Amino acid sequence: MFNILEANELTTNIIQMVVEAPRVAHSCLPGQFLIVRVDPDGERIPLTICDYDREKGTVEIVVQAVGAESYKLSTLKAGDSFTDVVGPLGKPSELCDEPIEELKKKKIVFIAGGVGTAPVYPQAKWLKERGVDCDVIIGARTKELVILEDRFKQVSNLYVTTDDGSYGRTGNVTKCLQDLWDEGNKYDLCIAIGPMIMMKFVCKLTKELGINTVVSMNPIMVDGTGMCGACRLTVGGEVKFACVDGPEFDGHLVDFDQAMNRMKLYKTEEGRLFLKAKEGNTHHGGCGNCND
Repeated sequence: MFNILEANELTTNIIQMVVEAPRVAHSCLPGQFLIVRVDPDGERIPLTICDYDREKGTVEIVVQAVGAESYKLSTLKAGDSFTDVVGPLGKPSELCDEPIEELKKKKIVFIAGGVGTAPVYPQAKWLKERGVDCDVIIGARTKELVILEDRFKQVSNLYVTTDDGSYGRTGNVTKCLQDLWDEGNKYDLCIAIGPMIMMKFVCKLTKELGINTVVSMNPIMVDGTGMCGACRLTVGGEVKFACVDGPEFDGHLVDFDQAMNRMKLYKTEEGRLFLKAKEGNTHHGGCGNCND
């Protein structure tokens, strides 16, 4: 069992949890994720690691209650526990492999939307700890949905923008990025994490501006080890699997339209049967556990 040490509501339907998972905390890096199960009969829920403490043996996750299983997870309190926590999964951020002196030469901007704000934080924190400055743009529909603002202020140059203008700058994240560019911020690298539609339009803009862009993809996942094939994507004309080849990819090569259409199809039984007929059962090895 994996004990929950803290459980706090960040905003409506978004919960932050600190979980006791020493082996995961010891080996995880920014950009990686977990799969958890609330109870023995529960579904597998992929969640990005928001932070970790190797000395305390804890990892931090942020959960948005959008379905039955994530709602069940969000009702857990400190003192409760998960049946399973599997991780770290996926590849770490490419930043972790780049020489620090080279990173210091780059002007880096992160763009975070919704709960995509959570996986941006460990990357910005990792850079700060190594003396690398970065800008962060957090986008939300309204002021009440902005999360982790105080923590980002400690590790980055933070810009908050809201669709309704209730806080920070007015407009979406692409407008904020364009404004910052026009103000003289000539970025070398953009890392965007959030809803697929947001990442799609960020990549459209960064391609026009000539900014190398990395996105963290969040398609449907089941086993998280590349067997079920549910998280398949097309990147640069090749089939990739977000759980083992990613979750980070070159945003200018991702087929976002295909990825978003697949997510829509998974929401209905008819769509899952269509994908099963079109793509077969085995996908990438065939775990036999998914219904697509």
